[in-house]
Amino acid sequence: MRILLTRATLLTTAVLLTVAAVLLGSGGVPASVHYIGHDKVTQVMSKVRGEPIVSDPGLRVLAQRREAGAAEYHDINNHVFIFVEGEATFVVGGTMVDPKRTAPNQMRAPSVTGGTTYHVSKGDVITIPAKTPHWFKEVPSKTIAYYAVNIESK
Repeated sequence: MRILLTRATLLTTAVLLTVAAVLLGSGGVPASVHYIGHDKVTQVMSKVRGEPIVSDPGLRVLAQRREAGAAEYHDINNHVFIFVEGEATFVVGGTMVDPKRTAPNQMRAPSVTGGTTYHVSKGDVITIPAKTPHWFKEVPSKTIAYYAVNIESK
């Protein structure tokens, strides 16, 4: 069952990458063919902080598992999140409270006021344009696992 879920998720990711590349006019995303076997995906997904499973110019795919935490904002990264395990209260948009620049093209903050709140769980997909705050406010399942497809804006 887990293998079927992994394969279905990878297929969904491939479709979403293709759609995102066409919509964003990224010209070359993805830059090459990538195959990531289920063993590698499972290994990366088991960590609380995931790591890239694809890293191309302008494109990164992360296998991610995380807890509730800081709000994020990215100047050039557009996200497609594909949730595969757990549940969370996820806030998108609004205004970051006391934001700090933590890296080039990225800010973090303890929270967000306003915005739209979503209850996300296994099987859900959400897109987040660059320059949009987003925050895993609550994670009742302790961690939530998802693929983060990050496509850079020009």
